[in-house]
Amino acid sequence: MTWEGWVVVGITLGVLVALATGKVAADVALVGAVVLMVLIDLAVPGANILSTKDALGGMANEGMITVAIMYVVVCGLRETGGIAWIGRRLLGHPRTLLGAQLRLTGQSMLLSAFMNNTPLVAMFIPVVQDWCKRLGISASKMMIPLSFATVLGGTCTIIGTSTNLIVSGLWSSHFKDRPIGFFDIAWVGVPSAILGGLVLIVMTRWFLPDRKPVLNIGGDARSYTVEMEVDPAAGLVGQTIAQAGLRNLPSLYLAEIDRAGVFLPAVGPDEKLMAGDRLVFVGVVDSVVELQKIRGLRPATNQVVKLDAPRPQRSLVEAVVSRTNPLIGKTVKEGRFRSVFNAVVIAVARDGHRITDKKIGDIELQAGDTLLLEAHRSFQEQYKNSREWLLLSAVQDSTPMRHERAIMAVAILIGMVLLAVFGERWGVSMIHAAALAAGLMLMTRCCSGSQARSSVDWQVLIAIAGGFGLGKAMETSGAAGVIAERLIALAQGNAWVTLGMVYLVTMLLSEILTNNAAAMLVFPIAIGAAEKVGADPLPFAINIMMAASACFMTPIGYQTHMMVMGPGGYRFADFTRVGFPLNFAVMAVTVGLTPLIWPLLPK
Repeated sequence: MTWEGWVVVGITLGVLVALATGKVAADVALVGAVVLMVLIDLAVPGANILSTKDALGGMANEGMITVAIMYVVVCGLRETGGIAWIGRRLLGHPRTLLGAQLRLTGQSMLLSAFMNNTPLVAMFIPVVQDWCKRLGISASKMMIPLSFATVLGGTCTIIGTSTNLIVSGLWSSHFKDRPIGFFDIAWVGVPSAILGGLVLIVMTRWFLPDRKPVLNIGGDARSYTVEMEVDPAAGLVGQTIAQAGLRNLPSLYLAEIDRAGVFLPAVGPDEKLMAGDRLVFVGVVDSVVELQKIRGLRPATNQVVKLDAPRPQRSLVEAVVSRTNPLIGKTVKEGRFRSVFNAVVIAVARDGHRITDKKIGDIELQAGDTLLLEAHRSFQEQYKNSREWLLLSAVQDSTPMRHERAIMAVAILIGMVLLAVFGERWGVSMIHAAALAAGLMLMTRCCSGSQARSSVDWQVLIAIAGGFGLGKAMETSGAAGVIAERLIALAQGNAWVTLGMVYLVTMLLSEILTNNAAAMLVFPIAIGAAEKVGADPLPFAINIMMAASACFMTPIGYQTHMMVMGPGGYRFADFTRVGFPLNFAVMAVTVGLTPLIWPLLPK
């Protein structure tokens, strides 16, 4: 190995140590390593480590750009409530953590077999976050299973991952008269996915952290009483409380129903909702925000429709009433609150206790009351220095949903998936389908431009781009090729052992390179090794497909792992604890089954 290769290996090990200790953020560590290698390349004449062009190549990588575009598509789904609709239809309401994990992994595997797993994970992350809140389950128990399950499912068909398509293309260029069929990889992919799914469930149940945010109504000084009305034109009419998803809401409970002046306290889960029902909830602010996102419920006060600003331009604001507020001693209705402040009172909190007045408009305001207001986004800026309020605080992610465009958003998503799956014959790839879907989300006003821009997670994108740069340095410096050849040579001519070494080398390289780069690097070496031992090269190609995708030990092993790292609150070691046994379980199935399906040595 050249000195350049040793430098790259040393820097790569440093990155892995930095990520393992958790003291340096992934994007900082990866970009720092790339910058260091570029500086060495520039400082030493004739060095071949990493050029500036190659270092910046990750920012133009199709996979990274697809992830960025998918954030806009997901933004449209989130802002219209389409995400909640998808979650209810696909994930349902399991009663236990095991049931939730089984449902999530099963659905993810099935879907990822027929569509690219990167946009699938991008779409599912907010779905699972919302689902976990409703079930009271920690997202840290679900995000790694989401990413790993989509990878396992992607190994079941040729189109399941981009790596499978690349290896299939390389194979076709060498063996034109013997193409790899659509479901050929399923012979090992399906058994690997089944065993891998079982290992995943066991490992995540016992070895993943339970980092659940603590929400406690009794201990929160801002426990609100909020009234919502069942919209006659929406789909909740005729559903029971349980079917509508209003049972066991996190840190929120349904206190009573006002049905045409008849009050129903202690409502059971089988009570059916009727048009115009006024539902009285008690809960903390985060739960009230989630309540506002449920399609079919609207604030019980008719003042909301009279505000000047369209609902997509509004947000929720918490405001503490000062002693100099002119409305003290008056009810919300008497003080004509909407006319005075151009805002509507959605809920009221007072000393952490529920206010017993039946309607928001009949609550008499007192100094120190905390009001949850729906107002124009400029409300906080307009009144931040006003003596009427002691404190103003905008509630994050509280813009009212555009429910009327939910069907449009879901239709755009379905169209994107179908175009990505069947558009290859017309030269349409995943990035084209995603770009078209993102453009339609903006054109149909499923989300605004500002919302789309703010939805992009730049930390994830920078980390992915840095990972591409690191992998390119391993390739151009020759380090990856030398490591691959020397490890495969350890098989000493035994066909089955050589097959196992090809899998191991591809898997290890995929943990630090990109999956596609590892596959392209090992493929010619593996075909050459197969010819030397007189073996059929097809089992080697199948093993490369499996090994390049099934890499779970590090967050940089696959871009979807980087995507779930933040939402799951994970550390580097969380991936290693779960991924190490999963890697070798899939390896055992693949290396064990492949020679039985495609004999290594021709008869």
